[in-house]
Amino acid sequence: MVVLSPQALQRMPYYLQYLKSLSACGTAVIAAPAVAEAMRLNEVQVRKDFAAVSPSKGKPKTGFVVTELIANMEGILGYHNTKDAVLVGAGSLGKALLSYRGFQSYGLRILAAFDVDERIVGTQIENKPVFSVNKLGELCERLRVQIGIIAVPDREAQRVCDALVQSGIRAVWNFAPVHLTAPKDIFIKNENMAASLAVLSNYLEAGAAGVTEESKP
Repeated sequence: MVVLSPQALQRMPYYLQYLKSLSACGTAVIAAPAVAEAMRLNEVQVRKDFAAVSPSKGKPKTGFVVTELIANMEGILGYHNTKDAVLVGAGSLGKALLSYRGFQSYGLRILAAFDVDERIVGTQIENKPVFSVNKLGELCERLRVQIGIIAVPDREAQRVCDALVQSGIRAVWNFAPVHLTAPKDIFIKNENMAASLAVLSNYLEAGAAGVTEESKP
């Protein structure tokens, strides 16, 4: 089994998207330097990443077989093994996640959503049922789901996380802008949009300041 660092795993979907575009254009073999140049990445890092997922380690002076890289990356990322998930919080963000059809391409299938709003409990969103959050534990255990997606307000996120863990969830994808705590064997992946926006804003401010300073005579 190939073991990659978290940083390498995060790069894989971007490699995969680019390699699929090459394959669609008929490219059979690609060299790491060409990929690095096209994606504006470090050549040594790209070569190491490709070598880690390619049993053949690439062909000397030619490169890596594109279809082989694609198949190996999809296998490592689990795209061939559909993973079931539940989502808690069927508000605006939750509805957007439920409506996103690209998850299926990545091997993720959201089976159901949970919410406290009685106006949407009992309805369906994109053919996915919305249950009362009171049924979270019962249904998670029955469906044997291991991934929980949190899309609730920050004040409710920790309580939801605790409920998911008690229901047998092993991995949490958290979209709430708050730090969650869980047992060490529970993996939490945070998608903090507020933090990302802060980074973007800081970059723009720093860049603007830099231009101002450099433009002075």
